[in-house]
Amino acid sequence: MGFKYILLTSFLVGIAAGDDIVLNKKRFPKDFMFGVSTAAYQIEGAWNEDGKGETNWDHFTHQVPSPILNNDTGDVACDSYHKIKEDVALLKYLGVTHYRFSISWARVLPTGYINKINPAGINYYKSLLKELKANNIIPVVTLLHFDTPQAIEEIGGWVNEWVVDRFVEYAEVCFKNFGEYVQYWTTFNEPVLMCIMGYGMGITAPGRKTSGVGEYLCAHNVIRAHAKVFHKYKDVYNPTGKGLIGISLVTAWNDPKTDKPEDIEAANRLMLFTFGWFAHPIVFGSYPQEMEKKVTNRSSSQGYSGSRHPGFTDEESKYVAGTADYFGINYYTSVLIEHYEDEHKNDSSWAGDTEVIQFQPDDWEDTIVNMFKVYPQGIYKLVKWVSKTYNNIPIIITENGYPDDGSTLQDDKRISYIKRHLSKLRDALDEGVNLIGYTYWSFMDNFEWLSGYSVKFGVFAIDFNSPNRTRTPRKSAEYLKNVYATRCILEDNSQCID
Repeated sequence: MGFKYILLTSFLVGIAAGDDIVLNKKRFPKDFMFGVSTAAYQIEGAWNEDGKGETNWDHFTHQVPSPILNNDTGDVACDSYHKIKEDVALLKYLGVTHYRFSISWARVLPTGYINKINPAGINYYKSLLKELKANNIIPVVTLLHFDTPQAIEEIGGWVNEWVVDRFVEYAEVCFKNFGEYVQYWTTFNEPVLMCIMGYGMGITAPGRKTSGVGEYLCAHNVIRAHAKVFHKYKDVYNPTGKGLIGISLVTAWNDPKTDKPEDIEAANRLMLFTFGWFAHPIVFGSYPQEMEKKVTNRSSSQGYSGSRHPGFTDEESKYVAGTADYFGINYYTSVLIEHYEDEHKNDSSWAGDTEVIQFQPDDWEDTIVNMFKVYPQGIYKLVKWVSKTYNNIPIIITENGYPDDGSTLQDDKRISYIKRHLSKLRDALDEGVNLIGYTYWSFMDNFEWLSGYSVKFGVFAIDFNSPNRTRTPRKSAEYLKNVYATRCILEDNSQCID
């Protein structure tokens, strides 16, 4: 199971709920961005070629015994490092307006430090960006999608505040070398998962079991690094003012189990402990008050000398506030929430601090991934909540996708998933949400973290048994191609409303 889902499935049991969708027949606006998404470690391969350094995920997957299903690694993955023209031709075939991908920090700076810049890594990303430009495809570039250089991890990684300035230096190398091709920059992908799973629970790279402290230090440094990169870009590397910089955050949508006030409060609390953990500082300059209060009170009950949750100084708050031109939102599923009355408060962990129990209904549509159920209303509720909470900030759906086992190219369930989620997003647009783009995860099957290659999200199937890593379009690729060309989610375009 990929670690994207583990955070959602640790506490889940089933109750009843429904999922009826009336499709929105309106076309999407002409300037709405449609694209697909990937990440460097998951598709590039060439893990030690042309001067690339080791990443935390290289190190993590090479452990014995392996923590990855079937001992899979990203050593070759989709071999996209050697397939720039082929992959961009497939993007052109899909008719995307934009392509979201990430840069591997260790491919550009093999040691993680500014003292050694890798020309081959620079040339690889320049070649990709030039090929995208030649095909009129807008790049949306993520600076860190989980794969921190191993050399940086070995001095503490994201729990060491020293990493903040190292990330800024890396970002500057990217701005200097790739800035002329890139309008949309994303600093981090899903830092909530990187921090909780990597530095709290320790079940993903870098595997640090420092629960209750590590995840909060990680998040604090991520936010500070994000803000520094934002200011550096705006002040130095964006002379025209046309470039935009944001962050991609992930959460399930949280509905209360009942209409009891404590369940309603718990559902909102978990939203603040996931999305708000990062969004509140980036927009308002401070962590959500309820989150800070909850962790502080629990820390006191547990005998700590102070809160396990770090805070910002007044100067830092002013510096961090307002440091996003847009939010990327990654959405896959939803949960129902019940308040948990934790009388003893012995658990020093992020999960314990939330004081909630998560549920998923029995009658939501299942997928091959346990408790990764289909709930399209959740994406509508999420973007409405984000819009209301964060001053109608521009939103790009940077990930949304359906997992299967890849056994058929006739992936009708994936098409249904996409169609229903796009319909709910069109509803949100009708109601004034500042939604500017949708990016399907993913462009192609890839290395899905702890699940290895057992779970498939791609609209292009990859034959991982073939040395050529043959790409084959699924039925969903044809569906997306039609949607992206017509701006209509219906297969019969004549039924759409302009």
